[in-house]
Amino acid sequence: MNCCWAASYSVFKALAPSLDAGGVATLRFGFAGLLLLCCWPWLPGQAPRSRDLVRAVFIGVAAFVFAPRLQVAGVQLGRAGDASVLLALEPLVVSVGAAIFLHEHIGPRRWLGFALGMTGVLLIAEVWRPGFRWPALVADVLVVLSFFCDGVYSIVGKPLLARAGLLKILGTALLAATAVNLCVDGLRTVRLTALLPGSAWLLLAYLTLICTLAGYWLWFAVIREAEVSIVALTVFVQPIAGVAMAVFFLGESVHWGQLWGDVVILAGLLIGLSRHVKPEPLFKKPISSVQVENGGD
Repeated sequence: MNCCWAASYSVFKALAPSLDAGGVATLRFGFAGLLLLCCWPWLPGQAPRSRDLVRAVFIGVAAFVFAPRLQVAGVQLGRAGDASVLLALEPLVVSVGAAIFLHEHIGPRRWLGFALGMTGVLLIAEVWRPGFRWPALVADVLVVLSFFCDGVYSIVGKPLLARAGLLKILGTALLAATAVNLCVDGLRTVRLTALLPGSAWLLLAYLTLICTLAGYWLWFAVIREAEVSIVALTVFVQPIAGVAMAVFFLGESVHWGQLWGDVVILAGLLIGLSRHVKPEPLFKKPISSVQVENGGD
């Protein structure tokens, strides 16, 4: 799924001539919220109530109003490949938030995984080269700020999963975000939709169905079973895939530093996640009738 999300940075850049950050956020999350609203009676679990409802609305405003606008604006001001490089900061932001608010422990293997991931991103960017130029300061700040808003989805959303249905939490957040997005620039976005070419609609469909509905559903499903700080490590896949897609689809330059950076990032993922991969034994010891009678395991 992180590979699919990585493509969204190239999609943001490709949509720049037709839609700005507000337009992309309004249409992408608006269509996703409308689809879930149509399926609401068949969605499993309870809807969030009372304080959980307020939290779900907060998730929607932070993750689906502020975060995408900051990301799209940052990418359109800078380069899609640069935004993919900056993604190395997101796992750190999310993990620190999980440690503070969810009291998750971050062990040495995960810190080593984070360190290797950051090193790999620096290799991709080739920061040692004399001609290296960091992305424009404004674009940097916008993308990094979006990571704090994105982190709200995991840190505030994880406790809600024990009390409400996964898709109903997501649907509530999307509908709340859509209401805010429409209030901010709905009329302008509606006017722009009449001018969108067919290719832009296909890109919006990808953002809606894959990156939003499938992606955020899957993320909730995973953090319900695992610690947020562990799952955040997988975001290091995005610099690898994001740079490759920026090269392939947008024609941005490629260099050897990207290859070595990819290798180091993958090593960081293997180390950071290795402790939590526990294969089942091929043969399990059978339970005897004596054990069952005596209440044994």
